[in-house]
Amino acid sequence: MSTTLETGSESAPHAGPPVRTGDAAPKMTPRQRMILVLLLGSQFMLAVDFSILNVALPKLGDGLGFRLADLQWVATSFALAAAGFTLVFGRVADLVGRRRMFMAGMALLIVGSLVGGLAPTPGVLLVGRVIQGLATAMATPAALSLLTTSFPEGPLRDRALGLNGALLASGFTAGAVFGGLLTDTLSWRWAFLVNVPIAAAVILATPAVIAESRAAGTTRLDVPGAVTAAGGLLALVYGITRAGEEGWGDTVALAMLAAGAALLVVFWFVELHAEAPLASVRLLRRRTVSWGNVGGLVTFTMESALVYVMTLYLQQVLGYSALQTGLAFGVVGVACFLGGVLAPRVIARIGSAAALVVGLVLQGVTTAALFNVGDSRGQLALVLAALSLGGVGHLFAIVGFMVTSTSGVADDEQGLVTGLASMTQQVALAMGIPVISSVVTARMESQSGSHSEADALLSGISAGVLVDAAIVLAGALLVAFVLIRRGRAGAR
Repeated sequence: MSTTLETGSESAPHAGPPVRTGDAAPKMTPRQRMILVLLLGSQFMLAVDFSILNVALPKLGDGLGFRLADLQWVATSFALAAAGFTLVFGRVADLVGRRRMFMAGMALLIVGSLVGGLAPTPGVLLVGRVIQGLATAMATPAALSLLTTSFPEGPLRDRALGLNGALLASGFTAGAVFGGLLTDTLSWRWAFLVNVPIAAAVILATPAVIAESRAAGTTRLDVPGAVTAAGGLLALVYGITRAGEEGWGDTVALAMLAAGAALLVVFWFVELHAEAPLASVRLLRRRTVSWGNVGGLVTFTMESALVYVMTLYLQQVLGYSALQTGLAFGVVGVACFLGGVLAPRVIARIGSAAALVVGLVLQGVTTAALFNVGDSRGQLALVLAALSLGGVGHLFAIVGFMVTSTSGVADDEQGLVTGLASMTQQVALAMGIPVISSVVTARMESQSGSHSEADALLSGISAGVLVDAAIVLAGALLVAFVLIRRGRAGAR
């Protein structure tokens, strides 16, 4: 169904419609179903864990005495740890064992959840969030590489990745709903503590369901590569986050962005000469790996930003409560799940690269449809319809990105490519909100003198939506040109 890639001018796997052989579609074995349930359940929990605290932040802040300006660190501390170390832990999983790394991540998640859930002070809670971020960095790429190595490349893997994407997106949405329910009925602390029994059950079940998997040989870890990669990503994500808060002219933000870029350039040259590179430059030069991840970065960055902007719109413009907003996004979550289920069928017809492009176009067009929304609650139907259809496109893009960037890669390097894909996701989730919120803020400030506060906010939201849509559509054009047009030209 796809071809193994050669160094240099490779063809994209699934770049065009697959060859029909007339054979019946392969079916999962009972053991593969058990593996799928366990891994998808853990991925769903990790996705819920990312967003479950968003709705709980006001009560969490009141309960522990957070200053309003410091509340953003509850999300930022998690994002920094997750984005900074996902690539490193993905490669470590290849070397020490993917199952071992997955279980270690689940165990660390229990520790972080207990520290956060029982925290008496803001500082202790932030330590718990950092631990949770590190746990996500360990468990997510390990789980994804276990998934790709448990299913052969082709329809079965496409289906597994489709379900993974569906539950990933649904988990982000479900987190908002669960966070509202737990906070209103019990306490914000249960947004942390609910992870403990679930993660413990996953740890107990894993050895009986999943066999150990690691790269062949005894290759050592590329420590200089790990240090420069983690340092560069930490500096980059922190710089973007600070710029979103303080403005893009902030000296510290610019210094961190420059340091992050410099460290990533050093990382590239380290990998060129390393005996056992953390990230093979040969692999990173493949169009399917590099541009598949570009497409993934665009879809995750702009979708997370759109959800943030629409949350502002629903709560501060239309006046819905946090719980009502979470329930509204539940409708979008159902559409996302449907998109994940349908995505493998789309890939079977047009190929993963084309599915990635179609998903980005659909996401961009439906985002543009939200430009210039009004302040009447009658707009809710339009908002939910556009977000739902865009959610389907978002899932087409996610699954297309995952299949494109992991296909044609040997099992020995699955930890690396899945770590890269997971890193792309985590960096994107950390980048999207600061970038688009700075657009919203700048537009609001420019309108504040001549418009009411409500009108200025609405104008800012419209500007953010327009920029979001433009970035997604530009990304679709770039990915289409490199992965599809150039891929076909190289194949001739």
